[in-house]
Amino acid sequence: MTSELHYLELTELARRIHAREISPVEATTAQLARIEKLDGQFKSYAYVMAEAALVQARAAEAEIMRGEIRGPLHGVPIAVKDLCWTRGVPTAAGMTIYRDFRPTEDATVVRKLHAAGAIILGKLQLTEGAWAEHHPEIPAPVNPWNAAHWSGASSSGSGVATAAGFCYGSLGSDTGGSIRFPSAANGVTGLKPTWGRVSRYGVFELAATLDHIGPMARSAADCGAMLGVIAGSDPNDPTSVLDLVPNYLAGMARGLRGLRVGVDHAWNTTRVDAVTIAAVTAALATVRDLGAEIREVTFPEVSQIIADWFPLCSVQTAVAHEATYPARKSEYGPALSSFIEPGRVLSGIDYQKIILRRASFRGRVAALFQGIDLLLVPAQSLASPTTAQLARLGEDTEMLNALVRYTMPFNMTGSPTITLPCGFTGAGTPLAFQFVGRDLEEEMLLRAGHAYQSATDWHRKHPT
Repeated sequence: MTSELHYLELTELARRIHAREISPVEATTAQLARIEKLDGQFKSYAYVMAEAALVQARAAEAEIMRGEIRGPLHGVPIAVKDLCWTRGVPTAAGMTIYRDFRPTEDATVVRKLHAAGAIILGKLQLTEGAWAEHHPEIPAPVNPWNAAHWSGASSSGSGVATAAGFCYGSLGSDTGGSIRFPSAANGVTGLKPTWGRVSRYGVFELAATLDHIGPMARSAADCGAMLGVIAGSDPNDPTSVLDLVPNYLAGMARGLRGLRVGVDHAWNTTRVDAVTIAAVTAALATVRDLGAEIREVTFPEVSQIIADWFPLCSVQTAVAHEATYPARKSEYGPALSSFIEPGRVLSGIDYQKIILRRASFRGRVAALFQGIDLLLVPAQSLASPTTAQLARLGEDTEMLNALVRYTMPFNMTGSPTITLPCGFTGAGTPLAFQFVGRDLEEEMLLRAGHAYQSATDWHRKHPT
């Protein structure tokens, strides 16, 4: 076993496992040893399922030795965000209230991972209830590139564990940027699927109509392998879409040639720092060199829709926590508590106005995609903010609006996006950009991401 086994891409590890060059037990044992040795420093795991993982690994090894390969995740060690129910295993959602909660069944995504033969190493830490800050009693995961820099929210543990080589891929969730922020912060690839493409059954809600479940991994191909397993309709989640799930890996090699990529240069650069602008500009040049047709577009104005995201999410979060808030308010951290409160008092008239503006915005974005196949935007406007900067976020509305400018709009539309590493800051921390696609066209996003990553190696850089 090489010392870099832990940094293999998921699809490469799967190839070696299925060729019997590496055993699932060997890979799982190595991952568990690495977690035990190093994660005390990085705090990415909320709960390690070592015993269960080894049982799964032995079963996978026996099947693979018989030639019974279930698919691209069979025998591969991964981890899931700790808001996904796991039968008999603590599932706390970053909250102290639920630290002893042990679900009696798996979330649909966890059940599908088991059925695909994936090995689940454990549950990854997150912010309280998947909102913006970690509970005061729960240590925040540490960015493996630089401990002084943000590790992202809310899927912080998923980003850190994937970047630090503590799993080969992970599940995250995204309500306002929570796959994209930690993917950008930790230098991994993250896919936010179309809303409803992946079942939310058995996943703690933050805001039901804004929540997306998706993969975080080392490459677009890895995300495609994971999405192909977790996507699809689910009778337990009537909001899950009924469309058949394509083979996301089949069209990866088709490249970017001929695809129409929209760019709104004014939107992409307004109140965006210079290092982000430079990295996104370089990514755009690569996309052009790969044969994409670059089209100038004007994206709909986002200030109102971002302003609307907050009360909309607040109301839906209040509904999600109705059983425990305000009855157990004293056990909530101040950030989540103060976010829920306005949602409990918003008027029906004001809520309906938000719903109508959201529908209008969604329609304008859909119209934009009549002339393009993909939209290229930054992942965030602030390059790798420090934890000290983020501590001021609640007091600095302009900074907050800048941070979420390229994430929240696509939760309001439900659009799929892929976040791709594209450079580094002077501090040696990662930078990223996004492709955004039409509903249910994750296949095109993955194809574009794979083309970009075939021409660059940013996603193959690892923290030391």
